[in-house]
Amino acid sequence: MQPIQTIRLILGDQLNAKHSWFQTKDDSILYVIAELRQETNYVKHHVQKICAFFLGMQKFAEALKTAGHRVSYLTLDDTIEDQSLPELIERLCVQYAAGKFEYQSPDEYRLLNQLQEMEISNVQINGVDSEHFLLPFDEINKHFSANKATRMESFYRKMRKRFSILMEDDEPEGGRWNYDVENRKKMKLQDAKDVPEPLVFNNDVKSILDRLDRHKVKYFGNLTSDLVWPTTRRQALELLDDFCDRLLPKFGTFQDAMTEKTDHAWSLYHSRLSFAMNAKMISPKLVVDKAIAAYERNKVNIDLAQIEGFVRQIIGWREFIRGIYWINMPGYDELNSLNAERRLPSYFWTGDTKMNCLAKSIGQSLDYAYAHHIQRLMVTGNFCLLTGIDPDEVDEWYLGVYVDAIEWVEMPNTRGMSQFADGGIVASKPYSGGGAYINRMSDYCSSCHYNVKEKVGDKSCPMNSLYWHFMHRHRDRFGNNPRIGMVYRNLDKMDEEVRRSTLERAEDILNNLESL
Repeated sequence: MQPIQTIRLILGDQLNAKHSWFQTKDDSILYVIAELRQETNYVKHHVQKICAFFLGMQKFAEALKTAGHRVSYLTLDDTIEDQSLPELIERLCVQYAAGKFEYQSPDEYRLLNQLQEMEISNVQINGVDSEHFLLPFDEINKHFSANKATRMESFYRKMRKRFSILMEDDEPEGGRWNYDVENRKKMKLQDAKDVPEPLVFNNDVKSILDRLDRHKVKYFGNLTSDLVWPTTRRQALELLDDFCDRLLPKFGTFQDAMTEKTDHAWSLYHSRLSFAMNAKMISPKLVVDKAIAAYERNKVNIDLAQIEGFVRQIIGWREFIRGIYWINMPGYDELNSLNAERRLPSYFWTGDTKMNCLAKSIGQSLDYAYAHHIQRLMVTGNFCLLTGIDPDEVDEWYLGVYVDAIEWVEMPNTRGMSQFADGGIVASKPYSGGGAYINRMSDYCSSCHYNVKEKVGDKSCPMNSLYWHFMHRHRDRFGNNPRIGMVYRNLDKMDEEVRRSTLERAEDILNNLESL
């Protein structure tokens, strides 16, 4: 076997078997995949998130070996003395007397910064593209400008045209670009009963758990059985096929719905492909192509609103959020335009609250390391926005709790879309709402300790008074925003005594957040 001349690093979110690196075999190249304490420690992670990444990395290393590549898979046992990624790389380059070190460009600024600043004596260092996203990295600055608002809808239309997705010549299929208005249906009881059992996997992670505990890695969340998330490309493809066959026909209709009336409330009609995609087991192009192919062969059951809603999330929102992240880093992680400073309540780590919408959304997050976009945006996110939680703490929770959370996708969704901490770079208005929205999109309110119809009193829904208090205290900021002008007209029309007591109820809640 040849001496090692080149070391190539594969990060935990670079499990892309289709990357050009792997199309030829070369015994002089050693692929390194490593579990590192710096990656378990930069925030406290959900146990399922750590296990999913570590098992995915392990399985990918095994697949590369089977394909004939030289691979070194290093566990926490092997990297215990390496305090950082650069320390590990330098140690390996010296150990193997390698003259080259190569890496795929990371999707997190902190990791890219670490790798770009590396200097190793007598070692040539080179970075290459990860070959995953539809929009090339070097074109991001053609679509986005730092610290300036960019709207997703315009970007989405450009992507549809560029890649000829759901297009008829230069016009969108069906004559409309967006069917979002048709994708907001609440689930009735029979709808909930019809939700199919989700496809899950039984991945054994006992050895990983033993290793985490042995190294005293701090984590949270629940894992009561085998890991349900896909950790190989084969499993990811199986999940994608299952989505296209069984779930896509009703995906768009119920994509914003929330319910507790089914045993499958956590999954509903969502694809749950985000972890597999963010770890790069499957590409956005493959996902979109397969979904469109399913639509083309089954238009009787899959209408345009279903497929468009799904495509918009992948080629629109996902690619858009990545652009927002990179054009604004570094510095985006420090934005706090609303000067929010409160601490995150302790029930975000336990789900132990009388607010049923929070209890269900947080409890599901702790049980599965997953919640769908409306639970994240309009329940937990909305609550943090209305109560003025420090965006640093909100970021840390979202980045830690969700299996699919990597900083490039988590931060603009949280600090931007959810918390308006970026001052409007992502969203043209704060995504805030009272109990009425949650009641409209879910059945959570019917079994809640609080009354969604009331603004004041000890049993009134906290979201109601908090919503009006938020709008009141930020009137100077949002009073002239044309998208929410009606809110202030309604506030001004409110009976003076009702307005005063509503704001007082909110003040009491804000002073006693832990008691909700």
